[in-house]
Amino acid sequence: MIIVPPPLAVTGSTGILGGRVAALLAEAGVKQRVLARTPRNAPPLVGATVLQAAYENTTATRTALLGAETVFMVSASESRDRLDQHCDFVDAAVAAGVRHLVYVSFVGAAQDAVFTLARDHYATEEYIRASGLYYTFLRDSFYADFMTGLVGTDGIIRGPAGDGKVAVVAREDIARTAVEILRAPDAHLDMTYELTGPEALSFTEVAQVLSRVGPVPVSFVNETIEQAYTSRASFGVPQWQLDAWVSTYTAIASGALENVSGDIEAITGVPPKTLAQLLGS
Repeated sequence: MIIVPPPLAVTGSTGILGGRVAALLAEAGVKQRVLARTPRNAPPLVGATVLQAAYENTTATRTALLGAETVFMVSASESRDRLDQHCDFVDAAVAAGVRHLVYVSFVGAAQDAVFTLARDHYATEEYIRASGLYYTFLRDSFYADFMTGLVGTDGIIRGPAGDGKVAVVAREDIARTAVEILRAPDAHLDMTYELTGPEALSFTEVAQVLSRVGPVPVSFVNETIEQAYTSRASFGVPQWQLDAWVSTYTAIASGALENVSGDIEAITGVPPKTLAQLLGS
């Protein structure tokens, strides 16, 4: 007997966001294909068929996608060739007859975005549009979950963000929004959503929240752009990565990330968490 995999496929199942989406779908009783480069690393989930696939236009990837109608496409890991990986996967999806891609993009996606990695997200969106596939773009803000990781060992967040604000969003809110869309994908065809938290915060305000919930006081020091590059140069990463790190802050300084969207609540019926709520204060 030939077993036909479910028409819903989820990428990134070994990562945090894709793994959470897959887990929530399983908890809701939704059957799915869980795609993983290394299948043995995929989470064991009820109703999930694990298939080998990577962000490559290969026979294995096309076979894993064959018969899938909707695919949740988590953006690939940050790398110099991430856009090429995205395009290869889109090509594989088209060749396999996929109908609809739900792609995890970025709220500041634009050809001239200050945040350099947002330019790849924009180019990916354009490639998907041109492919003829139906799409849903989830333009996520910076994750609220990452804010504690920006604090140095001295209790200081440093970066050229000025007084700019960002509507950071909890990763769990992204996951549950994605699940709502994946459970009724036809209601979201060719839609673009901005998924943000419920408030825009400056890094001074972020530091205040972290100080209330953490073991030590946290403060923010506004660096110049030159200082930001100098302070990060010792990590020995390539230039594109340095540019991404520094432009995280300059994008916030530009005001491009201060918009607060109601899309999460509109889709799920539940408002997203504030940074303080996420951290438990």
